[in-house]
Amino acid sequence: MENYLQLVKKAKRGDTDAFAELYSGIYESMYRFALYTLHNTSDAEDAVSEAVTAAFASIRRLRSEEAFKSWIFRILSNKCRDRLREYANRNEELREDMPESEPESGLVECIQVRRLFFELSDEERLIISLHQFAGYTSREIAEILNMNENTVRSRESRGLKKMAVKMKD
Repeated sequence: MENYLQLVKKAKRGDTDAFAELYSGIYESMYRFALYTLHNTSDAEDAVSEAVTAAFASIRRLRSEEAFKSWIFRILSNKCRDRLREYANRNEELREDMPESEPESGLVECIQVRRLFFELSDEERLIISLHQFAGYTSREIAEILNMNENTVRSRESRGLKKMAVKMKD
């Protein structure tokens, strides 16, 4: 892979191949983040697609080449937030596609963890997703979400504790 910063500079000058190479390097993380945030594969794909389209259209305004990854994830997190707001405005119940219980190899526990994760607030899910699934540090998450780093850590901790307490019940 060509030097990362050089690729960002080329992409900022309109090089579509450079942008495509940057995108291919982070697509999986973006999709995983969107999927765990939105809990719906087609919405996750749409959010990633919208984020990449928006990023490509505005990459010339990216101030710092080093900030590309956090910048594109900030765009994605905004797209996910928009979709979550749409969910909140719907009157219908979101379907759970997974079975209620299967005794095999911890599937019940996996379903419980997944259900508890989606009981968290949007912000807690977003922070936990960025850290656990996309691999961002609390400092990077703070930059993406325009928050204080300590606030990010405390909200993630609070969300994880909520899940742990409910798992014991």
